[in-house]
Amino acid sequence: MPTVGVKRDILFSALGRSYTDEEFDELCFEFGLELDEITSEKEIISREQGDSKASGASDVILYKIDVPANRYDLLCLEGLVRGLQVFKNKLEAPRYSRVSPTTGEVQRLIITKETAAVRPHAVAAVLRNITFTKERYDSFIELQEKLHQNVCRKRSLVAIGTHDLDTISGPFTYTAKPPGDISFKPLNQNKEYTASQLMSLYKTDSHLRHYLHIIEDKPVYPVIYDSNGVVLSMPPIINGDHSKISLTTKNVFIECTATDLTKAKIVLDVMVTMFSQYCSRPFTVEEAEVVYPDGKTCIYPELAYRKEKLTSEFINRKVGISEPTEKIAQLLTRMCLLSQPTGAGDEIEVEIPPTRPDVIHACDIMEDAAIAYGFNNITRTTPRTYTVANQFPINKLTELLRQDLAAAGFTEALNFALCSQEDIADKLGKKISDTRAVHISNPKTAEFQVARTSLLPGLLKTVAANRKMPLPLKLFEISDVVLKDETKDVGARNSRRFCAIYYNKSPGFEVIHGLLDRTMQLLEVKAAREQGYHIQAADDSTFFPGRCAEIFVHGKSVGRLGVLHPDVISRFELSMPCSALEMDIEPFLGHTAEALLTHDVPMRESIKHSLPRQGDSQQPLPAPPASTKTVFGDLKSQEGLKALNDFLADKSYMEGFEASQADAAVFDAIPSTPTQTLQHLWR
Repeated sequence: MPTVGVKRDILFSALGRSYTDEEFDELCFEFGLELDEITSEKEIISREQGDSKASGASDVILYKIDVPANRYDLLCLEGLVRGLQVFKNKLEAPRYSRVSPTTGEVQRLIITKETAAVRPHAVAAVLRNITFTKERYDSFIELQEKLHQNVCRKRSLVAIGTHDLDTISGPFTYTAKPPGDISFKPLNQNKEYTASQLMSLYKTDSHLRHYLHIIEDKPVYPVIYDSNGVVLSMPPIINGDHSKISLTTKNVFIECTATDLTKAKIVLDVMVTMFSQYCSRPFTVEEAEVVYPDGKTCIYPELAYRKEKLTSEFINRKVGISEPTEKIAQLLTRMCLLSQPTGAGDEIEVEIPPTRPDVIHACDIMEDAAIAYGFNNITRTTPRTYTVANQFPINKLTELLRQDLAAAGFTEALNFALCSQEDIADKLGKKISDTRAVHISNPKTAEFQVARTSLLPGLLKTVAANRKMPLPLKLFEISDVVLKDETKDVGARNSRRFCAIYYNKSPGFEVIHGLLDRTMQLLEVKAAREQGYHIQAADDSTFFPGRCAEIFVHGKSVGRLGVLHPDVISRFELSMPCSALEMDIEPFLGHTAEALLTHDVPMRESIKHSLPRQGDSQQPLPAPPASTKTVFGDLKSQEGLKALNDFLADKSYMEGFEASQADAAVFDAIPSTPTQTLQHLWR
């Protein structure tokens, strides 16, 4: 979830009252937020960089507030205060409107066809006669950054540009040119650079280097000019220095270039609705015209209001409350969703403002009603249905093996699921093309380039990091590897593996072989060629020639063990011999690890089982099985029936449920229709 940092005193001033830390924490919880931390700029710098760096920092108290990722309207002080004021019934939700310019022509942004190759969409608007203070300006810049990291997906979908309209002149042209043909003075620089030079300049910039990959491989770069040829910005990288905004800026031109037009509209609406309150005509936004390459024109921002209809019965049923229609409408209005009963039964008409793009379904409206009602005020009830949880078989087997392998004297290790290409290929004497590895498209470091296809490299790196520990080092790991699989909808699958290594002055192959025998003993697999397990010589570049064996279970290969090749050992910066074992443990389940819970008690039957329901006529049940003994006792006896009846006393079935095989087995054991005194059984 995004975290918004606001100065406590400014926040309380905007809210019109002061709160204790506990009171504000409770207010945030009621509104569906969380007060994550109470700190200061000095404390943050001291914690991250040391006391010496924090000597001149501010002691002003900061509230760090966690905001839901889809509530873009709460990512700045203005939206946060507005939402809380409406929630506390101290303010009516404002009405946002788009207006035409009072003097002069509408600002026009012309898109050329060249942009189709890189960022084809753009939207624009004007904030006219706005008044900035230092706090408002800082909030304005911070909201852009929060949106860039959130809905804009680090500028890959949308990039926001803000400009001092009084320093430029329209109409504006959004086009794309080869990087060598673009030259301008970027923000906070003192000379002009070409686009190619800028890409080199910003490769070492801690902030902007993260966005270079978006366009650096493109043949043309997007750029926006005014009518005099002045560069406004080169999205999504940097704005021009000529049109930068300041505290004295009165008219702000906002442009958003994008690969996703819907996201661009949302971002523009959020930017202008949050800060239009500082315009001379609050909550009004001056429109701008966007001309597309095909001649089509659109007016932005849209600031669209839409209406949805739903019933109070739907909300009451989903939330678990019982409130009249009028009260439900009031609750929704407190969440900036202006609502009123239509008069047609319990129907409610809800108006969705342009600040709430997160509301896309009736369930989103229901959620807001629940927040306004208060989750702590909802009466706790027993669910109408019950289910029995169980462990996945693969996880249960893993836990059992872990305990016994540790008892055998081996220490468990836990390594990263991502590794470098070199770890799973070159260092093991294999080719990367033969590994079926899943590659990360944009890895952050060379250490996390692919998903591991073997547990062995991780264990060898663990040994290398613990070479100073007393010998022998006996390690194991049971975890997942990731393999490409075209039969899966995601193109890959997880496979649960077991790996163990023995590192000492002698190879200790007999130790690893003994661990294999112990593991097979635990898995109840006998040493037999056809109906059990056996090993046979194999060739593998990872292992020493003539010291490698393949493990077969019921005729299928499940893994390998042997003495590691000296080259492999040296590549992991080790100097002593090492034996290793790696095998797949999923075949020992008898089915894949993706199967449902337990093989002996499936959760659902493939066919519906006929059980009596309340109101059904009494009909003789099918002939009972030979045995009527169950976990409740013998169901031929009154004691057994009473035990079952008592067990069902606090249970409930939803109408039309499907019974599990366990249910069916118990009820089949009842020799005759139960009496009415055993009401839970009869139900």
